[in-house]
Amino acid sequence: MHPTATTTVTAPPPTGRSAACRLLAATLACALVPASALAGDRWQRLDDFLQRSTAADGYPGAVAVVEVDGRGAFHGSRGHADLARTRPMREDSIFRIYSMTKPVTSVALLMLMEEGRLSLDDPLSRYLPAFADRQVVVGGDLRHPQLAPSPRAITLRHLLTHTSGFAAAADAHPVATRLLSAADVDSAISLQDVAARLAALPLADAPGTHFHYEGSNTELLARVVEVVGGQPFAQFLQQRIFDPLAMRDTGFEVPAAQRGRVVDLPTSNDDSSLRLAGTASARTPGVRLKGYDSGAGGLYSTAADYLAFARMLLDDGRSGGRQLLSRKTVELMMSDQLGGFEPAIASAGNGEGFGLGGYVVTDPAARGRLGSVGQFGWSGAASTYFTIDRREKLVAILLMQYLPGGDRPLASPSTRFYNLVYQAIP
Repeated sequence: MHPTATTTVTAPPPTGRSAACRLLAATLACALVPASALAGDRWQRLDDFLQRSTAADGYPGAVAVVEVDGRGAFHGSRGHADLARTRPMREDSIFRIYSMTKPVTSVALLMLMEEGRLSLDDPLSRYLPAFADRQVVVGGDLRHPQLAPSPRAITLRHLLTHTSGFAAAADAHPVATRLLSAADVDSAISLQDVAARLAALPLADAPGTHFHYEGSNTELLARVVEVVGGQPFAQFLQQRIFDPLAMRDTGFEVPAAQRGRVVDLPTSNDDSSLRLAGTASARTPGVRLKGYDSGAGGLYSTAADYLAFARMLLDDGRSGGRQLLSRKTVELMMSDQLGGFEPAIASAGNGEGFGLGGYVVTDPAARGRLGSVGQFGWSGAASTYFTIDRREKLVAILLMQYLPGGDRPLASPSTRFYNLVYQAIP
């Protein structure tokens, strides 16, 4: 057993906007197009959209980065970093990326697979014995659930694809969902504690039969990384991913000296006005998002840092002369896994499947937005988005901070953002 470690942001803050732009430019390592030079260009449409989205009645601010075929096509910060709209957004601003942590956790597990230390179809119980002999809810109520033995074990592939049977779906699975809620996983103090709480619960479905997007899956993957890797999850990420990619502003908390770079986290009142969200990290920017190293949603990061991670995946697992993952592993990660189950499992959205930690576009027409077959990406709960398109050699990242709430939440920017990115590429 290993104690929980802390990964922190360590880079000193640049002074002024020009230094922030130099930081991002160094990360892009290419000829960037400043927003002021976009007049008459199709990229100006994206710039105009970001300006409108961060107007007085919209999101406080945004940072966007697009790279195409190894060149920086667009980058810029718009709006403000604070709810009062007094601090201009900077390109080195730090964001809570929540579920954009999940692909990072997937990469960590896949590194262990490449070392021959585990396989995707290994049962979870091989590494966490308490998960042997799972049961599935088949009826009853919260106090007296009716259970039956699961016909198969949970595998690591099930966790990676959110097909393990854990579910938070009150309408379809009220008993299992309420039991999961009662376990209060978010209040756990370590990944070991998370695993112990989940091991005591029955499943909503038999593993490998339904897709239920649920963070518990990825938290268990993070615990497997700790057990198999022989070190705390935060240390593994730091040594194997963050340090090699020079992701100096990515971690599970931000040191006090850097917290002035963290963007405010608002939500909506019922009248559509914005207020500070009620989370601990909104009240005290930079503190841990959860009490443990959450592989499902615990990281802070910046546009430059996440670009380094996404570019590594776009470049077949390579970065700066180092091979973090093999080309074939990246191909597997970005392949739809749901269609490979027997029978195939339906995903949450039309035209989308799910790979090992993110969506995979299977039909852009059915999805209803511009893109490519095989495009991979994910988003975070507080309005952060990324996509990797290996066919077009494209990475696009949009970072905002806003938790949907109230009767009139702000409209999601994702579809319009991606359409404007794709309409601009040659």
